[in-house]
Amino acid sequence: MELIDEARGLQETLTEWRHALHQEPEIGLDLPRTQEKVLEALDGLGLEISTGTDTTSVTAVLRGTAGLGKTSDGGAANDGGAANEGQRPVVLLRADMDALPVQERTGASFSSRVDGAMHACGHDLHTSMLLGGATLLADNRHRLAGDVVLMFQPGEEGYDGASVMVREGVLDAAGRRADAAFGLHVFSSMAPHGQFVTRPGVMMSASDGLFVTVRGAGGHGSAPHAAKDPVTVAAEMVLALQTMVTRQFDMFDPTVVTVGRLAAGTKRNVIPDTAEFDATIRTFSEANRDRMQAAIPRLLEGIAHAHGLEVDVRYAAEYPLTITDQAETEFAESAISELFDPVGARHARLPQPLSGSEDFSRVLAQVPGSFIGLSAVPAGVDHATSAFNHSPFATFDDAVLADGAALYAQLALAKTAELAAR
Repeated sequence: MELIDEARGLQETLTEWRHALHQEPEIGLDLPRTQEKVLEALDGLGLEISTGTDTTSVTAVLRGTAGLGKTSDGGAANDGGAANEGQRPVVLLRADMDALPVQERTGASFSSRVDGAMHACGHDLHTSMLLGGATLLADNRHRLAGDVVLMFQPGEEGYDGASVMVREGVLDAAGRRADAAFGLHVFSSMAPHGQFVTRPGVMMSASDGLFVTVRGAGGHGSAPHAAKDPVTVAAEMVLALQTMVTRQFDMFDPTVVTVGRLAAGTKRNVIPDTAEFDATIRTFSEANRDRMQAAIPRLLEGIAHAHGLEVDVRYAAEYPLTITDQAETEFAESAISELFDPVGARHARLPQPLSGSEDFSRVLAQVPGSFIGLSAVPAGVDHATSAFNHSPFATFDDAVLADGAALYAQLALAKTAELAAR
């Protein structure tokens, strides 16, 4: 309980950080004001800090001193009870920092001051909680039996910022590859206030993009026989994609194809030369992801050729499955239990994967770890009807900030201790 008490002592500061971030949201890979706030909050904690080249990311390394003695000159030395510094355990903790192109409508006193931008997915909470975790770990570095990489990531919302940070070396920032990685994500719906959720194995879907242009021949709307109408063919394709999902894919290994953009023509009595549509594709297994990449072009090309038209199909592989490690997920669950809930009321396992996608999957594909959800639904609000993440009405409760900060710190302290004892 000592760590929780320390975290709750930071509640006012955590709230100030969160509100400042919320009022000045930034989108994409370039978040200069957000980066400035993070660097200011980390200043004085004794961290090794670097910033990104291709993004405004922040990577900070916190060196623990548990298990290290003192040399005659006052520096840390190996006392024989821990691995040498080059082999000391490394844990990575990640928070994403970017906002969404959403016009806020919550009415909160600290609402976004930036027109058309909002922290509608709770990344302002993630960033504040990791800053709090960093503060707690800095105050407890004498208990930390290894090193911690703090990954403050831009561009999660469709910009694949994690991929950029991985390319720039975040996984090896402490001098060697991280042994374990953990991330937190808040929800404004789905679970009751303050509940943590986990899932070993596939936790979130893979996400791919489909971009289609149907090429016909324009003409007068009164004489479609004298043209090659791409609109009706595109409409047939949209419906055929849904039939394909139900007839070619196992219902117990679900797939989702949603056409979110359909565009054609300029006037009701003019048949255009082309029609376009874009779709998002979500799959929950590598097998179905591979099948989709083959099945969709085959289907759309067949429909186009049947009508004497041409089609350009671009299938873009985007985010892989978010797969959590069984052992590290169980470890995270034990940390939650130890900190908050010995009887289990504040933790639940997701019964099925989430259909959203995450670029933290890039980290988990290379480092065993887990992704933990935390409900920030305000106390007393029905989580079954509250606005979900990405809504302009999405509301996240500041009250969970201290719990998130404490869990970040506990994961690092307990995991480095476990690894150092091996």
